[in-house]
Amino acid sequence: MNLKAKRIHCAAKEATLAEIDKKHIIHPWSDLGSDARSMIIESGKGIHVFDNEGNQYIDSISGMWCVNLGYANEEMAEAIADQCIRLVYYTPFGAMASPPSIELAHQLSQLTPGDLNHFQFTTSGSTAVESAIRFVHYYFNCLDQPEKKHIIYRENAYHGSTYLSASLNGKKCDRSYFHYITDIVHAIPDPNPYKREPGMSVEDFCDLRVRELEEKILALGPDKAACFIAEPVMGSGGVIVPPPGYHKRTLDICRKYDVLYISDEVVTAFGRLGHHFASEDVFDIVPDIITVAKGISSGYQPLGAAIISEKLMNRISGASARQNSYYTNGFTYSGHPVACAAALKYLEIMDRDNINEHVREVGPYFMQRLAELKSFPIVGDVRGLCLMACVECVVSDDEDENIAVAQRVDEFCQEKGLIVRPYENLCILSPPLIIDKSGIDQIVDILRDSIIATMDEINKEAR
Repeated sequence: MNLKAKRIHCAAKEATLAEIDKKHIIHPWSDLGSDARSMIIESGKGIHVFDNEGNQYIDSISGMWCVNLGYANEEMAEAIADQCIRLVYYTPFGAMASPPSIELAHQLSQLTPGDLNHFQFTTSGSTAVESAIRFVHYYFNCLDQPEKKHIIYRENAYHGSTYLSASLNGKKCDRSYFHYITDIVHAIPDPNPYKREPGMSVEDFCDLRVRELEEKILALGPDKAACFIAEPVMGSGGVIVPPPGYHKRTLDICRKYDVLYISDEVVTAFGRLGHHFASEDVFDIVPDIITVAKGISSGYQPLGAAIISEKLMNRISGASARQNSYYTNGFTYSGHPVACAAALKYLEIMDRDNINEHVREVGPYFMQRLAELKSFPIVGDVRGLCLMACVECVVSDDEDENIAVAQRVDEFCQEKGLIVRPYENLCILSPPLIIDKSGIDQIVDILRDSIIATMDEINKEAR
């Protein structure tokens, strides 16, 4: 051990993990001006995680929408270990491949909607979205339509954190001191029925949102509008479930003007809504492109994919390909054999253990129990679908005041052994798909007690 290594080793003994973390690690979405120390999650089992002080928590956010099978699944660990021994990595570039990625593509092609059976494997949801958008630009360039570059997204959307995907985020808090693409990206309002004008019906609200998409395409010009990207259920932007028929009607608008439809299923695919894919099975659409990640490997390995339709690929590949039209997009770890082996094992477990059927059974119960919380005056809305849910806290017209109340609820939840995901004035929940009704009862009971504790605290301060 050299002198520097010895010093680091000695310092690590004297400092806590939280102190070392604070000194050396730049966390995603962290406040660089805060002195707060990280919670150190040391282990997990089933739906629970444990911090380094021995405290137990129900993880009602599945890590980040992704640990669908829960923690410490030995079958997943064994599949990963076996693949590491067999082949830990080989380059996917050019005409090179490994058996797990080939087998995964084959199995997924049996599950995807319509003719979506071409897969560009990536490392995350961000890189899946990035690849999908880059494919769209490549596609229209190959068709001699270079003006079709413009991307339409929605307010409160979340699509990633790479340069291009981050430019498609519609959440205000995601826009900070970074630079974002502005010339070819365009936002339209989100389809949250809770935010509709007083007296407006849900049907009229849906009409309005569909009309706004068509108006945006016409304003840009159909010869310039390339694609529309939408989460089936908007995730971190507030678990926004659109009005009935919204996705089908927006797809029809896109078809009318030759605008490609990207369904961002990074959160909703692989069981979160009780199906492998939500686009067709839940919302009755077959998009041009689907992006996935998170649950594809149950969070046991980093993996994503942009899934492209046969129709699009046929127009730019094989005999239709442009001369020397190399597809220069991809990543060192695209189709990583260990990540793909994890995904294959997850698909096997999903099928064997009827995970989708289980979600469709307990999902309505989850939403039913959460709906009880609407009786509290600080709860403005409870919404969601299956095992995606959100409790929105509203106490006044002041956004900062609402955010402060939600943060108090989150803090009480954590004290009581429940981790929820805070975003502004929202408490977002997405528990592991293996959760049972007893686990759901525990989540809702702790959340209810935390809401009551927050209300009591507010009342005391008002005296």
